[in-house]
Amino acid sequence: MAADRTLRITEIFHSLQGESRTVGMPTVFVRLTGCPLRCQYCDTAYAFEGGEVRELGSICTEVASFGSKLVTVTGGEPLAQPNCKELMLMLCDKEYQVSLETSGAMPIEAIDERVSIVLDLKTPGSLECDKNRFENITNLRAKDQVKFVICGREDYDWSKAQIDRLQLQDKVGEILFSPSYAELEAADLAGWVLEDSLNVRVQLQLHKMIWGAEPGR
Repeated sequence: MAADRTLRITEIFHSLQGESRTVGMPTVFVRLTGCPLRCQYCDTAYAFEGGEVRELGSICTEVASFGSKLVTVTGGEPLAQPNCKELMLMLCDKEYQVSLETSGAMPIEAIDERVSIVLDLKTPGSLECDKNRFENITNLRAKDQVKFVICGREDYDWSKAQIDRLQLQDKVGEILFSPSYAELEAADLAGWVLEDSLNVRVQLQLHKMIWGAEPGR
């Protein structure tokens, strides 16, 4: 854990959760700067660099100003900064309901057990499939979720195979399938899931349906 107790932050904002288990709920998002991946469909490339160095206490103070008990720590790749784990511990101690959105390319050991992890397994269509750390799966629990962003039929079939290979139904509370925005029609993904009676949650990005691809939403 870094000694300076700071993080580089791209933005902190209040919005509706667009994905995952708490979709539609008012949530404070803490977006950390930096990411070692370059997924071809990335919609947060503005968070790759720049940002502002903030003290952890200052971050918690701004989070509190919004009056929401739901907090999502995201990126970029938030775990690329070691003090991310300390921030989440502090937020949990303040009795926030904390979720972490992570690419799955970084180790998830030693994350506070109160945090709900949303782990994004990268599909072949992301062009970053080789970055998946499949050993992370052993650290997931029923409170956690695994997400697949589906770019096409190849990604769908690959994701189905991973569910079986990794026995995800027995490890996590929910498995999320998202159509890649402007790349795969949601109706096509829904049809495949129904045809296979697949036990997954098909999710759309609610924030984009409301506000489009505007950053900070």
